[in-house]
Amino acid sequence: MERRLAAILCADIAGYSRMMGADEAGTHASFKAHRSAIYPIILNHGGRIVKNTGDGFLLEFPSIIGAIEAAVAMQTMMAERNEHLPADRAMHFRMGVHMGDVMADEDEVFGDDVNIAVRLEAVAAPGGIAVSEKARTEAGRRLAVTLLDAGPHRFKNIAEPVSVWTWAPAGSDLQEKVAQDGPHLPGQYRTAIVGVLPFDNHSGGADEYFSDGLTEDLIHALSLQSFYRVLGRNSTFAYKGKNVSTRLIAREIDASYLIQGSVRRAGNKIRVTAELIAPEKGEQLWTGRYDRDMGDLFAMQDEITSNLSAAVAQEIYRAEASAPARSPNSELTAWDRFLKGLSHYYHQTKDDFEISIALFKEAIKLDPALSIARAYLATIQIQGSQFGWIPSTRELWVSSVALAESSVRLDPRSSFAFSLLAYLHAMQGHYEAAMDAIKRAIELNPYDMGARGVLGICHMVIGDHRRAVELFSMAVQRDNSDPRYQWGALNAFSHYLLGQYDASLSWSRETLYLNPNHLQGLAVRAAALAQLGRTNEAKQAAEALLANYPGLTVERHLRNFHWKNAADIAHYREGLLKAGIPFGKLALVAPTIRLAAKS
Repeated sequence: MERRLAAILCADIAGYSRMMGADEAGTHASFKAHRSAIYPIILNHGGRIVKNTGDGFLLEFPSIIGAIEAAVAMQTMMAERNEHLPADRAMHFRMGVHMGDVMADEDEVFGDDVNIAVRLEAVAAPGGIAVSEKARTEAGRRLAVTLLDAGPHRFKNIAEPVSVWTWAPAGSDLQEKVAQDGPHLPGQYRTAIVGVLPFDNHSGGADEYFSDGLTEDLIHALSLQSFYRVLGRNSTFAYKGKNVSTRLIAREIDASYLIQGSVRRAGNKIRVTAELIAPEKGEQLWTGRYDRDMGDLFAMQDEITSNLSAAVAQEIYRAEASAPARSPNSELTAWDRFLKGLSHYYHQTKDDFEISIALFKEAIKLDPALSIARAYLATIQIQGSQFGWIPSTRELWVSSVALAESSVRLDPRSSFAFSLLAYLHAMQGHYEAAMDAIKRAIELNPYDMGARGVLGICHMVIGDHRRAVELFSMAVQRDNSDPRYQWGALNAFSHYLLGQYDASLSWSRETLYLNPNHLQGLAVRAAALAQLGRTNEAKQAAEALLANYPGLTVERHLRNFHWKNAADIAHYREGLLKAGIPFGKLALVAPTIRLAAKS
């Protein structure tokens, strides 16, 4: 068996399974035509085809310069060919390039450096190229193209992280997309690695495209989160149809968590089941089932993907927050402090909030660039004031806005950071700035249901309450377990302002069930009861509110409300006054005694 130094290029087509499901013969013919068109480029750069796969190929080059230049030429040609095709027929290759010592046996090549090239292809953006630091360094200044730093990545069975550099065709928006789709946190903070196994199809070959498409969509949706890293489809689709234990799969692909599921169809009904597991412990962290009618297939697939990604992402947050510190020594890092603060935050008590705030501040002090810690600190400060645990002062709001703005600057691809900034703008009456920020959040992550809910807040504060209720309802259905968002209280306000007092009362009760001291929940409950004419209950609700917040007055309470429509403020004020909440603080005036002049 021969050993030699070689440059390896691995390529596949993004979304190939879905395209085959829609048009098997046409997709195969198109792939063959594209492969024939780029074959001369391979030969002209000294390359050879080691292996053709169903949706890609593996190439060997004697020179790393030749390999990278060939990859650039092929992707440039593919961009030109795709330009003349409908979007649903365009084929986008993902390419990975690495170099190193390989073992050659007849026409095959083997070894870790071949595996790294395969893993690099999995993290490349469609239409783009991912190049290892080793390959880039060897190519040096002889490259005529610019590569962007995508940070360190961990790959299965590769001991050390691999620094990745990326490229996309000039004039395309893929360079920006590479940055957006990549992990948002520095490599040392992305402790969780998530693998999505191909969903099992229990309905026969005709539905294979749906189960594969759902898996690919879920991989994409989860990859838009900044908290963890999601492995590409090539890492997990290799196990499709194989009877391998999840523990073994996790060890081979270096995954902290695995998602697996199934698709079953009966008539015009379809059922999707999914579960999130921690393979090393054999622990099932979450399970979900979705029953839907067959209709607009892509709309249904998108809805299920949104539901799945929202539920799974939140459970991974919870699992990571409760995990022991992963630092190699006893000294907790900024990330460990953040995770410990997050674990206290989930308990949702006054004492735990205080501990969380202290830990988030410590994390920021240790690493001022840790954007997510800043976002959570701002969130918990504002929530603490809404729960009545922290005084709602002007300084608190200024501090929270500054934290949100710095979080966006440090991580401009975080939908959570932009959602938080939008919320703070909306609460302060900066309506246009709030809308701009929330539109950016949704653009960054269309599957972020928290962002959809914050869009509802933006509509609520400008008086569009029906749209607000629609968005809050969507967020509740798909993302009800995330403590960052108080959908119950927000729904209570929107229904109240629509005059739907019974619904408002139901939502306020749900809010108070989770947190009996919730200031806004107590206040809107009293107002809704008063508007319903339930005078005695309204009086009791007002007494409960004042018992928790003795100094509260309507005037003081409404200072924190910056709704655009004066009629909405007046409507809410009316309910509070009807319930018996005092308007303002009574001033004690000493009586003036007039003495009659002696005649």
